[in-house]
Amino acid sequence: MKFFSSLYARAMHWARHPKAPWYLGGLSFAESSFFPVPPDVMLAPMSLARPDKAWFFALITTLASVAGGVAGYFIGLWAFDFIEPLLHDFGYHEKYLQVRDWFDAWGFWAIFVAGFSPIPYKVFTITAGVISMSFVPFVLASLIGRGGRFFLVAALMALGGKPMEDKLHKYMDLIGWSTVAVIFVVLLVVKMQ
Repeated sequence: MKFFSSLYARAMHWARHPKAPWYLGGLSFAESSFFPVPPDVMLAPMSLARPDKAWFFALITTLASVAGGVAGYFIGLWAFDFIEPLLHDFGYHEKYLQVRDWFDAWGFWAIFVAGFSPIPYKVFTITAGVISMSFVPFVLASLIGRGGRFFLVAALMALGGKPMEDKLHKYMDLIGWSTVAVIFVVLLVVKMQ
């Protein structure tokens, strides 16, 4: 079934859209403060589609993500009572408590690691505001962590170029269905425990 390869082809078409950088910036901002979809899903195909602009796309992603992180920081600082029930509703409250513990132990490095890793960065940005982390170290750690991650993604995709795009398209259905199978097995194992 060619489900994932058709989605991939559509994503590559959207990645070449003239307004794609604006969409990338909006997604990057939203993901850092409240939205669940990481900007890598746009950054990677855009960098593959336009390797000559990969660094520009990484810069947009980094700056918009850090700006969204600042918004998340202020949400935590000024509106935590309002969003705490949402953390419960969306299943982030346990992660929030864990992040608070990490901040107590690691501070600056917690933001840096969250910015670079696939851990939900928004939980860290909001928590940084809740605990009133020093703002300048928060922004610096975010710039270094998020920038490192997004420039790495852009570089890998740009270096792969057209050959990587063709290989991904060729194997996208296998990759997509394998991912679905792995997620299904993990969910099944977790449910059985």
